[in-house]
Order: sequence, then C-alpha cells, then structure tokens
Amino acid sequence: QVQLVESGGGLVQAGGSLTLSCAASGSTWTVNAMAWYRQALGKERELVAFITNSGYTNYADSVKGRFTISRDNTKNTLYLQMNSLKPEDTAVYFCNAFGPPQYWGQGTQVTVSS
Repeated sequence: QVQLVESGGGLVQAGGSLTLSCAASGSTWTVNAMAWYRQALGKERELVAFITNSGYTNYADSVKGRFTISRDNTKNTLYLQMNSLKPEDTAVYFCNAFGPPQYWGQGTQVTVSS
C-alpha cells in the first residue's frame, strides 16, 4: 500500500508562483511513475504532468513552459513547481502514483486570483 499526502496549496495572485509537494510512504519501491492531476470546479479531473522513474516527463499543453514536475527519491517526495500562474490554474491538485495499481492523495487547493 502507498500513501500520498499533498501540501503547499494556497492563494496566490496571477503571475505568482507556488510549489506543491507530495510525500509518499509505504511500499514506495513499487511505484514506477508519478503524476499531478487537477480538478477545477465543474470540470473533470485532468492530467497536469507525469514523471517516470527514469526522469521522463510530460506536461499538459496548458501548463508547458510554466510548470515543472520533479521527484526526490531519497525523500520519497514529488514536487510541482508552478510559475506564471493564471486564474485558469485554480483547482484542487491531486498527487497520483502508478505501480500498478494507482494511488491517490486527498488533494490540495490552489486558488489564483486575477
């Protein structure tokens, strides 16, 4: 079993920056890749960024050039550095780990004011 706990969310003005963290515990050696998803009010959950154990990354078009996903294996922690934030980035951000199976955190709220 893998437990994921997100942190770092909050309120920020447009153009600002924020860094999210996801602490993983449990059977972390079974995790092959991790990802950040987000879900805005009234919308379905969408993939934001993905990173494999080898360091391969992929980003949604809406965040390319602004967000950076990274992973510190010694700390079992996933990060999402968010720059040049826009009001459209407002959502609950969820950490996801792939084994299989998939594991989810509870989410952390990010609110970007105009």
